[in-house]
Amino acid sequence: MPAPRTVLLTGAAGGLGTLMRGLLPAYGYELRLFDATPIEGERHAITADLADKDALREAVRGVDAIIHLAGISLEAPFEKILRANIEGTYNLYEAAREEGVKRVLFASSNHAVGFTPRPREGEPLIPVDTPRRPDTYYGLSKCFGEDLAQLYWDLHGVETVSVRIGSCFMEPTSVRMLSVWLSPGDCARLFHAALTAEDVRHTVVYGSSANTRLWWDLSTARGLGYEPQDDSEQYAGKLVAEHGELDDANPDHAHLGGHFCTNPPRWPY
Repeated sequence: MPAPRTVLLTGAAGGLGTLMRGLLPAYGYELRLFDATPIEGERHAITADLADKDALREAVRGVDAIIHLAGISLEAPFEKILRANIEGTYNLYEAAREEGVKRVLFASSNHAVGFTPRPREGEPLIPVDTPRRPDTYYGLSKCFGEDLAQLYWDLHGVETVSVRIGSCFMEPTSVRMLSVWLSPGDCARLFHAALTAEDVRHTVVYGSSANTRLWWDLSTARGLGYEPQDDSEQYAGKLVAEHGELDDANPDHAHLGGHFCTNPPRWPY
């Protein structure tokens, strides 16, 4: 499909949202920003919570597509996850349906399949249709989001690409992250592909760079036209020297979700 001109970016004040604010305009997008945290110096920014249905519908009105990053990105009590990630995502899809927006990019997560055993050397890559095994309430909310996206395609014709994002930072910070790292540049490439591919219906893809130590299959992402350019291996020597290779006997290293399966980082708010 032609590149959407105006895209609503929810969660625009967050870490990933901030990176995409800097990178996506180069692809020709005009971004409308939405976040509960004010974004200074941005004239197209709406400050509101996902629970504010009126503000959300106003934000959605007239856009060509939505990138939905907003919500809690770590573990939290179920009540908070329910409000922000489950009810909030439902509110977003309802606003999209009401305003006739036909393309959504949903920020899912590797933690939707976090209890999947990580592949050892010589084992096949994890396919995108592997059974979901969330490692946290956070991961569970991403399973809900994927199912909601499927429902809204089947019922209402709203297309979604659900991107199971690995770890999108300027560079990886752990040995595990060498396998799931998504460089900011590759993230923008993947998001652009997800917004412009034809006939996606509801497509689930893994989101990472073309890492030498890759754990999962990127074929569905490549099927959208995504061509990753980066590889985490340039950082491997330093990280392995500091932390050692992954240890099969360490519970933190046993599953795709890493320490989210044993001692997940908590949402601070």
